Amino acid sequence: MSYEVQKSDAEWRSELSPEEYHVLREAGTERPFVGEYTDTKAVGVYSCRACGAELFSSETKFESHCGWPSYYAPLAGDSVEYLEDSSLGMRRVEVRCKKCGSHLGHVFDGEGYDTPTDQRYCINSISLRLKPAE
Repeated sequence: MSYEVQKSDAEWRSELSPEEYHVLREAGTERPFVGEYTDTKAVGVYSCRACGAELFSSETKFESHCGWPSYYAPLAGDSVEYLEDSSLGMRRVEVRCKKCGSHLGHVFDGEGYDTPTDQRYCINSISLRLKPAE
């Protein structure tokens, strides 16, 4: 796929920590309940840690108790892209930053959360950077 932000593997490795690189560029997953934003209640906008694209708002963040930050919708419908992921022997939908193609997490439908969309965007904290509201 072609993305607005394109860098070589060496450039990504030099700009990201090994943990960030593993999640963002190799579609890894951070351990549950350890992420920087799992329990934060700060108001602001969450951007892609790799390229700075604005992805999620604190207004759509909710407590799902799953171990990762959860949102019921992206900031703008076209800020993320979706890919089928059957890597663990089940069908999941991977969520990536549409600007640079970095892995963010997965989205799940129909789990019964009391949210406007009944979706849970389960996103790795390490994929994000919070810009607090002023």
